Amino acid sequence: MAAPGKQVDLDAVYVHDRAEMQRIRALHPWRQDPHHFKYVKVSALALLKMVMHACSGGRLEVMGILQGRVTANTFIIMDSFALPVEGTETRVNAGDQANAYMAQYHEMSHSLGRPEDVVGWYHSHPGYGCWMSGIDVRTQTLNQMLDPYLAIVVDPVRTISSGRVEIGAFRCYPEGYKPPEFVQEYQSVPTHKMEDFGAHADRYYKLETTFFKSSTDNRMLDLLWNKYWVNTLSSSPLMANRDYFSQQVEDVAAKLDGIDLQARFTSKREYNPFKDVKKDGSKSAMEHLSGLMNQVMKHSLFNFAS
Repeated sequence: MAAPGKQVDLDAVYVHDRAEMQRIRALHPWRQDPHHFKYVKVSALALLKMVMHACSGGRLEVMGILQGRVTANTFIIMDSFALPVEGTETRVNAGDQANAYMAQYHEMSHSLGRPEDVVGWYHSHPGYGCWMSGIDVRTQTLNQMLDPYLAIVVDPVRTISSGRVEIGAFRCYPEGYKPPEFVQEYQSVPTHKMEDFGAHADRYYKLETTFFKSSTDNRMLDLLWNKYWVNTLSSSPLMANRDYFSQQVEDVAAKLDGIDLQARFTSKREYNPFKDVKKDGSKSAMEHLSGLMNQVMKHSLFNFAS
């Protein structure tokens, strides 16, 4: 009897209560509390589509839309779809063609019995972490005029390098709002992104992200693994991300060169610029070591098996 109970719990999140959704939208609790939304639940299907889309863009940013609903203080992301936009290495914006595509896709989803609404957008930061740039903050602030709305950032390069999904979910504060206890979260950011990284950090906050999957998702992921396990075993993070690893070494060297200048103009005596460079160097070294261990294990498994 235990198995059927677990099955119901596993799929319960997929039950869509339209009346509850309309009630929450009518109350607008997020307008009274800028920090109302605290959690994000992302389905395995939506996560897989976002990561695959981000990886397909390579070093160029890509963009897409999130579909789902809100309940209490949580976003539930059921699905996602890519937008036909051409990004650059620094930004991506949706034009008239992408907006028309989004409206048509959403309308067709409803006609096919998919009740999920558009509740946010996602885009990629290939190789420079999950945070909000100035352009991202302006875009999200504009989108939040149609509350509720969420922004998700995916880093496909660091996902491949670290072996785990690099993802962040964010909401912007209202114009003029100052968070009471703002603490800048440290991230390893390339030198050409450092200025933009901290410039708008007090304009948004990060939501706690978890993932879920249904019984159908489990079967689908098993089928995908049966099809692509050979490609997974034969791939090498070191080879796939060799340009990224080289860039990491160059960034650490550039930050070391700039330490004296940083120390001269900093107003915080307790600040030690070597600590941040040490963190960046350690992170890069661990990713290299993980890639090497991956290669050694596969070499031992397939070449010395008795």
